[in-house]
Amino acid sequence: MGISDLADTLGRAIEGVAAPFSDPVVRLGVTGLSRAGKTVFITSLVANLMDRARMPGLRAAAGGRILSAFLQPQPDDTVPRFDYEAHLAALTGPEPHWPESTRAVSELRLSFRLKEAGILGGFRGPRTLHLDIVDYPGEWLLDLALLGRTYADWAGEVLGRIGSRAEAAGFLAEARGVDAAGAHDEPRAKALAAAFAQYLQAARAAGYSDCTPGRFLLPGELAGSPALTFAPLPRPEATPRGSLWREMERRFEAYKEKVVKPFFRDHFSRIDRQVVLVDALGAIHSGPKAVEDMRVAMAGILEAFRPGRVGWIAGLLGLRRVERILFAATKADHLHHAQHTRLTAIMAALMREAKDRADFAGADTAAMSIASLRATVEETVSHGGRELDCVRGRLLATGREATFYPGDLPENPAALLAPARKGAAAWLDADYEVMQFAPARLRLKPGEGPPHIRLDRAAEFLIGDRL
Repeated sequence: MGISDLADTLGRAIEGVAAPFSDPVVRLGVTGLSRAGKTVFITSLVANLMDRARMPGLRAAAGGRILSAFLQPQPDDTVPRFDYEAHLAALTGPEPHWPESTRAVSELRLSFRLKEAGILGGFRGPRTLHLDIVDYPGEWLLDLALLGRTYADWAGEVLGRIGSRAEAAGFLAEARGVDAAGAHDEPRAKALAAAFAQYLQAARAAGYSDCTPGRFLLPGELAGSPALTFAPLPRPEATPRGSLWREMERRFEAYKEKVVKPFFRDHFSRIDRQVVLVDALGAIHSGPKAVEDMRVAMAGILEAFRPGRVGWIAGLLGLRRVERILFAATKADHLHHAQHTRLTAIMAALMREAKDRADFAGADTAAMSIASLRATVEETVSHGGRELDCVRGRLLATGREATFYPGDLPENPAALLAPARKGAAAWLDADYEVMQFAPARLRLKPGEGPPHIRLDRAAEFLIGDRL
């Protein structure tokens, strides 16, 4: 163990020893891949925990144990605050719209005053529990898998995976046309990195999940830095010192050391509970390759977690493990409720490999289909002699109301996962559509949070035991 590792461990130990003498804190990580709805999830969750009329599935709320819930300044002064008020105004204002998506780590502290349960509840005063919600991009989570890979391993995996993708054609032409054993040339390195970043943007738009390194998509203050100026290249027979390959290798290692490790140390390693949001409907709409890519990406995500329960000694030393992980398929309001069971089953099957790893390590896991903010209402319409279960909402593109039938999901998830694993180009017997809806105009009564689907059950699984 190096000096920096020892100092980090001692720092966590001091933090862990101090924790028992203060109000308990639960750190909830919220992540997901692009367009999964992290910002909306956090905003609606907080609003519904503060105004709990729509939270019957949260037993502490239904039983009256939550006396109050209120926002407080977050404890970490170096992390941006999640802009809850602005996001809530966007969703519930007179002209509601979806808020900006996650671009960096942010945090919010929600504190509860709780009535003690059981026979001793009448003799004890209220207790306080702090919920620290940590919002971070899913692409950064996927980056953690890079820590166990060399540049050669990573480059070979990426080039093998994207070889048949139309979105990668431009970058692959650049990469195959360069002499990686030749002398490093900075303009060439910049051109390769730019072409790779352009591919990642196109891949994400096409519904692919394996869009790493994540900071290529969200560079922030690192834009143009050497740590973000590399790309996967075919390995040459020789890799002499000063070659383009060697420089790409050095920058890949710098990315892990300067970008990935600090995120793990400062944020990810302190998570207690985790929700992973997944746009499963979007992947299904994009086709079998996107579904298989999502399955593989979600399995890889579990490599980054340290799931399982920690003993009290390990907890005293600040060694945290993720105790509960929820895999939630979002946008359930895009389907009639008659199909929600099928979406949940698909989600469970899609996450089976990842879920089994977590269960084996002792963590509690669950799959669920939710809508953080319900944007539609349900309708049944007659068409061609059939009764179709539809949803109706305000279209994002035009603002007009429309009724939409997305197609029936299969009862057996294998009908989707089997062709996905086999690399099928398209679904053979179905066409799954996705419609983009705008938030509905709301008229909330006092004590009501925004309408949702199963957000109360998600909260019960994630933090119900601590309330």
